[in-house]
Amino acid sequence: MILDPVTLSVIQAGLQQVCDEMDLSFSRAAFSPVIAEANDRSDGIYAAADGALIAQGAQGLPVFVGTMQDSTRQLIERISAGITPAPQPGDIYIVNDPYLGGTHLMDVRFAMPFYRNGALYCWLSNTGHWPDTGGSVPGGFSASATAVEQEGLRLPPVRLFKQGEMDQEIYAIICSNIRVADQRIGDVKAQAAALLVGEARLNELMDRYGDATVTEAIAELRRRAATQMRAFIADIPEGSYPATAWIDSDGVVNEPLKIALTVTRKGDALTFDFTGSSAPCAGPMNSVRATTLSAVYLAMRHIFPEVPMSAGAFEPLHVTGIEGTFLDAQYPRPVSGCAAEVSQRIAEAVFAALVAPLPDRVTAAPAGTSGNFALGGHDPARGRDFVMYQISGGGYGGNADHDGLSNGCSTIGISKAPPVEIMEQAFPVLYHRYALHEGSGGAGRHRGGFGLDYEVELRRGDARASFVMDHGRSGPQGVLGGSDGAVNKVTVWRGGTPYTPPHLSKDQDIPLAPGDRVHVRTPGGGGYGDPFTRAPDAVRYDVEMGRYTPEQAAELFGVVLKGTPPKVDETETERLRGESPLRGIKPEGRRACAGPSPRSGAWET
Repeated sequence: MILDPVTLSVIQAGLQQVCDEMDLSFSRAAFSPVIAEANDRSDGIYAAADGALIAQGAQGLPVFVGTMQDSTRQLIERISAGITPAPQPGDIYIVNDPYLGGTHLMDVRFAMPFYRNGALYCWLSNTGHWPDTGGSVPGGFSASATAVEQEGLRLPPVRLFKQGEMDQEIYAIICSNIRVADQRIGDVKAQAAALLVGEARLNELMDRYGDATVTEAIAELRRRAATQMRAFIADIPEGSYPATAWIDSDGVVNEPLKIALTVTRKGDALTFDFTGSSAPCAGPMNSVRATTLSAVYLAMRHIFPEVPMSAGAFEPLHVTGIEGTFLDAQYPRPVSGCAAEVSQRIAEAVFAALVAPLPDRVTAAPAGTSGNFALGGHDPARGRDFVMYQISGGGYGGNADHDGLSNGCSTIGISKAPPVEIMEQAFPVLYHRYALHEGSGGAGRHRGGFGLDYEVELRRGDARASFVMDHGRSGPQGVLGGSDGAVNKVTVWRGGTPYTPPHLSKDQDIPLAPGDRVHVRTPGGGGYGDPFTRAPDAVRYDVEMGRYTPEQAAELFGVVLKGTPPKVDETETERLRGESPLRGIKPEGRRACAGPSPRSGAWET
């Protein structure tokens, strides 16, 4: 069958729309702010034979692009081997085992068989970040876990729904092992309902175009994705490109972990060789194989976003050298930091390797941490326990065209921090500060974006705070002469006394009393290019906006500003936003500086 381009394009958009509507339904119905507001979830369609990705929602987390594919494949293999019961219409499997195509225990995956004319046609699957799955600390982010059992309840694939009815015994086991169990029913039903929405919409699409036409379109889209990725790879000069990225520590041993990477382009394929990376670690910063592969895939999605989301896009990408390293975790290695933190260091290594051959496409390193902060305790005003999970943005790296985005989402996702108003309504906390981390963007011809600076107070009751973050020891890498972004900074104020975690960005079980505060400043992005070639007007504008001090302007960019910066009121701020000196300035038209000698500028008054 030969499909005309219009029909192929419409079916491609239709498959995407099925996944997008699943995403939307999931978020709209979920109870937990981390899903309902932060959108820490994803939905997709996967092949019946091998679990290969057919389509995934545009608003789903990119890190799940590989893990949900691998998880579905593992489920199919277990069913074929008789380990897991075969499906019936209406069945929905639940699984969060990280060693079976997962990430960490908090990312809970549902999978539902999709039938056409009585035969299994494909799988519908989704992942949602549950705010708690048990374990030694509220929220599951145990910074000092040495075994996966300490991180929470681990579920192999089991049928939570059987022919449309929830198995109350399995659900009771889950609820008996997690905190705030009474709130999970909302997330469970939302997650299952999203799959039912996908079932209805996919049936409508296939009824409209016919099973044979849709099947051929899926196969053609996979072939074209592979062809397009190979075409982009051909733009990379043949050769090998090394890079290194570092993780602060594993949370147990206070020494950095190394990600060693060599990317080799040969023919129409890329090989990502991680030989030389650190051995499996004692703490929770191990990465399971599925997450490591997914991190490589999502990094290439950042570089070549034009390639459609399909299993075909991964065919020319080969990952080697992870065996025997902390990037291929085996049971019972703890893994709570793998999805949110290690995956971003892997992506950073890919960017650092490919920025030289692809300087117009690859950015300096982004903040590269999800800023995982969990707070769990008892709220006496409501007479119930709570688990609050806060993620936070950071600066993106500068690139060939412009400065990095400030307070952007993590490299691995599109999740945004829940609104402050929602967090204060749902939990006994008060935010005293929520602003940009000024001065955090790495200096460069195009500077890095700025991180986030927030401070939150426990208002009542008692609670315990835990952190699994990164880039506290060294900032995100600058490239092509740019400077690194500022590091992550965590300070806990207890009784008016500041406390800094020994591992800088990782700690757990810190007791808090009413009035105690947590202050977090996330990293800024790395700078791109020589800072002394940055336009003086752009430096002046940043100083006027309070992003850098005049002293930093002179030290970092070689621009000496005369006089005192004018006070910028709200009206002036709006004017400057519309008349930024960056508008209309092209990189090739900026004044170059022969060396690191100071340049003079002037304030506009």
